[in-house]
Amino acid sequence: MTEKERIYAELLAVRCQRKEPGALEELVRSWEDRLFYYIRRLVPGEEDAWDALQDTWLKVVRGIGKLRQPERLSPWLYTIARTSAMDRMRAVYSARPEETVDGEVLDGFAEDPPEEFEDAERVHRGLDSISLAHREVLTLFFLEDFSVEEIAGILGIPAGTVKSRLHHAKRALRSVLEREAQE
Repeated sequence: MTEKERIYAELLAVRCQRKEPGALEELVRSWEDRLFYYIRRLVPGEEDAWDALQDTWLKVVRGIGKLRQPERLSPWLYTIARTSAMDRMRAVYSARPEETVDGEVLDGFAEDPPEEFEDAERVHRGLDSISLAHREVLTLFFLEDFSVEEIAGILGIPAGTVKSRLHHAKRALRSVLEREAQE
């Protein structure tokens, strides 16, 4: 995030805490696409992602007044989104015990629709082919521009683990993309 975006996010968090008219709607408009993209990388289907996003917003509405550091709005939102996605995953697996995990890819769930750009489609397919832990750190680091320390806070793991996962995730994604290019 740029400094301007950080200041805007902090101000928006304060406005939400003060319950200013329209502030919450602005928060949702500003963050919905990014949070949905992140959640969609974590759950098996689009419907599950929308449900997790809805849960995220409910938790945000209930908790925004307790946010002690408005400047940490972005990591706070992603932490809530991650928790909601993991809750959704538990619900999906408990409701569908017959589904199995085949390697790192879940079978039996709807595929994403094709993307407009071939390279973006390849990267998205590649992300879907690697483990959840790897997909998560790559999404947060490269697509959401979080620092290693911020990712560690969102995931609740040490910064060294984030660095290790990033290293292995890049190798895994590169391998998937190279394999796909050869086919």
